[in-house]
Amino acid sequence: MHGTGRRLRRRALACAAAAAGLTLTLAGCAQVDTTAPSTVRAEAAHGAPAKFGTVDCRKAKCIALTFDAGPSENSARLLDILKEKKVPATFFLLGKRHIEKYPELVKRMAAEGHEVASHTWDHKILTKISDKEIREELNRPNEVIEKLTGHKPTLMRPPQGRTDSNVHEICKELGLAEVLWSVTAKDYTTNDSALITQRVLDQSSRDGIILLHDIYPGTVPAVPGIIDALKQRGYVFVTVPQLLAPGKAEPGKVYRP
Repeated sequence: MHGTGRRLRRRALACAAAAAGLTLTLAGCAQVDTTAPSTVRAEAAHGAPAKFGTVDCRKAKCIALTFDAGPSENSARLLDILKEKKVPATFFLLGKRHIEKYPELVKRMAAEGHEVASHTWDHKILTKISDKEIREELNRPNEVIEKLTGHKPTLMRPPQGRTDSNVHEICKELGLAEVLWSVTAKDYTTNDSALITQRVLDQSSRDGIILLHDIYPGTVPAVPGIIDALKQRGYVFVTVPQLLAPGKAEPGKVYRP
């Protein structure tokens, strides 16, 4: 009971505090303070070189392609497309029934230069479970990903984007920053690849973070068209860390354009 009371008080404080700053309204509570990529870059040391790759998003028109809830039976084809198009992506992976089922795809993602991050172990809503369960949801995928790739994730995406001050505190403790999104195709509602493509193109802007799910059959077929159309508009695809460079995501903070 005491733990539940603390979590409720923390959530109330988070909602109240957010009203005074940059906020994101989420289903279920709330308003969460978020930091934009441009803010991270502006706060970094002036004149510092970009830390990831050769793209400087202070000058280039950057956008990040991210995929949630994989790997899946569709991920190998997606990786083929990204390799052919020379596009890096950020993968927020699920542990149960995904990482544990397709470990070789996790290795391939890392080997081909993509950012491998966490979407929790079993997609539990973090604001509705105990602190112990939150830690388990965050630690388990990170441990497995580190064993597979040699690198421990520093980024996570909370299921359904639901987060609060208590989740932030635990993420800070575990060395994780939270990454939300600015573009969603709602590809969980349709298998129409043309519609998915159009939804992404309609919402995309500089510094955007695109949310897609390669677990759904209509999504991967939409990816080539999304990439080609955005490249024609002058966008450069980067991973989330590249989008923030020369700044860096800080554990316990939430990032969204």
